[in-house]
Amino acid sequence: MGFIDEIKSRAKQDKKTIVLPESMDRRTFEAAAEILAEGIANLVIIGTPEEIEKNSAGLDISGAIIVNPATYEKTEKYIDLLVEIRKSKGMTREEAEKLLMTEYMYYACVMVKAGDADGAVSGACHSTANTLKPALQVVKTKPGTKLVSAFFLMDVPDCEYGENGTFVFGDCGLNQSPNSEELAAIAISSAESFKLLVGKEPKVAMMSHSSKGSAKHPNVDKVAEAVKIAKEMAPELCIDGELQADAAIVPSVGASKAPGSDVAGRANVLIFPDLDAGNIGYKLVQRLAKAEAYGPMTQGIAKPVNDLSRGCSAKDIVGVVAITAVQAQNN
Repeated sequence: MGFIDEIKSRAKQDKKTIVLPESMDRRTFEAAAEILAEGIANLVIIGTPEEIEKNSAGLDISGAIIVNPATYEKTEKYIDLLVEIRKSKGMTREEAEKLLMTEYMYYACVMVKAGDADGAVSGACHSTANTLKPALQVVKTKPGTKLVSAFFLMDVPDCEYGENGTFVFGDCGLNQSPNSEELAAIAISSAESFKLLVGKEPKVAMMSHSSKGSAKHPNVDKVAEAVKIAKEMAPELCIDGELQADAAIVPSVGASKAPGSDVAGRANVLIFPDLDAGNIGYKLVQRLAKAEAYGPMTQGIAKPVNDLSRGCSAKDIVGVVAITAVQAQNN
């Protein structure tokens, strides 16, 4: 059984309710039809009757709950809740009503905040900012969270590296240029996500163009310092760096470049030094190795709200919904 099949199986054991706010995109309905047919999750789709009819033509989404913000019985309650959440920012009831009527992701996040859904997935036709801003404003961060970050769950076919080809890549979607403390927080959160979703021991490599001092640069120092901080914050964590990509995942190279390391050559969680490296890295692996790339998944939000790449397929949406459901089971 492949990784995503295992995730789907786990999702089916305790079905959660996931909100899909992108009723303006055909892929949402193609994914919804598959999710409902397989019994992966209960679904709420937000949209007007016209949007639903136009974009779901020929697909069976009869098992989904359709919510039209203009007529739904709980909309007034949601408006009041949004005003309460944003009152410190001066939000009026009129502003809250307009936001919920026009920005479906805000509506989805208020549903999650109210406990009427367990998670939300968006991003097929919206930017990461338009997906995560409502989540941070409405659902807010998990208690004790130092930093909200994003990761991709990569499933590489016919791959001997990582956990039989399964990796977590972080942060590939949110934090532009993290400092050492932020990199350490990303590493710890990504290890927890790997443990939750893959069920194996995370081995975390802090990535760089240098391995163990082979190059000298402030960017290298930043990564090396992040390793020290992460070890102090989570001494039980199996983490090492700085490591080049080949030293992180190829056993023979790891033994040569970082002898004695418990991570080098065996890493399954790869932490990139900045968003440029992470975004480029995941897309190269996705396209050249024909890997399944699920995400960007978020970590550190109080309830699971996950993003999609705008280049995603309906199959990708199915996978991210399944992962979101499993996160919700362990929320």
